[in-house]
Amino acid sequence: MSAILITGGTGLLAVNWATRISTAHTVSLATHTRKITLPNARSIAVDLDSVNGVRQILDKLTIDTVIHAAAMTDIEECEKVPELARHVNVTLASNVAQASKAHGAKLVHISTDHLFDGAAPMRTEEDTIAPLNVYACTKAEAENIVLEACPTALVIRTNFFGWGTSYRSSFSDAILASLNAGRPAMLFEDVYYTPILVDILIDAVHKLLSKAQTGIFNIVGDQRISKFDFGLKVAAEFGLDSRLINRSMLSERRDLTSRPFEMSLSNHKVCRVLGGLLGTVGDHLARMRRESVVPKVSIDFGAV
Repeated sequence: MSAILITGGTGLLAVNWATRISTAHTVSLATHTRKITLPNARSIAVDLDSVNGVRQILDKLTIDTVIHAAAMTDIEECEKVPELARHVNVTLASNVAQASKAHGAKLVHISTDHLFDGAAPMRTEEDTIAPLNVYACTKAEAENIVLEACPTALVIRTNFFGWGTSYRSSFSDAILASLNAGRPAMLFEDVYYTPILVDILIDAVHKLLSKAQTGIFNIVGDQRISKFDFGLKVAAEFGLDSRLINRSMLSERRDLTSRPFEMSLSNHKVCRVLGGLLGTVGDHLARMRRESVVPKVSIDFGAV
């Protein structure tokens, strides 16, 4: 049993990660202004603004692995406050990487599939990135800084879905909420990506860790799909009214910050290393419905 620290401890990814691994590992959720209660995991205040502060926590808890999931991900907010976006996405990532290197912990840095300009599908880890907005620029810069500070880090480019919490929902949650309420879900027909169920993402990362892998990996599903078609598959899998899935076009949304129409990534590298495919959207949705593991979490929005 290893000791794992997950930053962004109240976030959707961190909560799912802790839920997934807490019976096999000692899990600490690093939080800032909130306290989270989750079975078999502890909530601990960590000041990511300080390399020494992070290092002290890693030393105190004898952490073996750090999952850096803390990030500012709202594209519109990043565009409005670029200085804050860079601080959260780049500076804090650098601090965590430096502390992990100094402590000797394995580091997993969570990146994004928004790094390209959308000119071509199924991008590989070797393709030259071309970010279109502040969010993507900060995440691209973070990848470079993390690998410079901690060359043995795993950098994971992904786009996940799964069961959310009472205070934060995933893309699939939002679709299900609309359909269950009898409301239409407006989904982009001209935006393509390669989504993965969060549990499969987590399992793949730990398999890479067990194989002492380093560097950049695309951990996404096997299937390229539009947001609209993803919604149709959600409706079909959960037996809901697909007529409520309505077509929308990103190309017509002049009010939104520029972002790629094509975000699909190739997962050939990780599949080759792990010796098998990761599954299609249909596979993942069936597992999501079948397992129905909604994180049992409570959160105090006051001070930690």
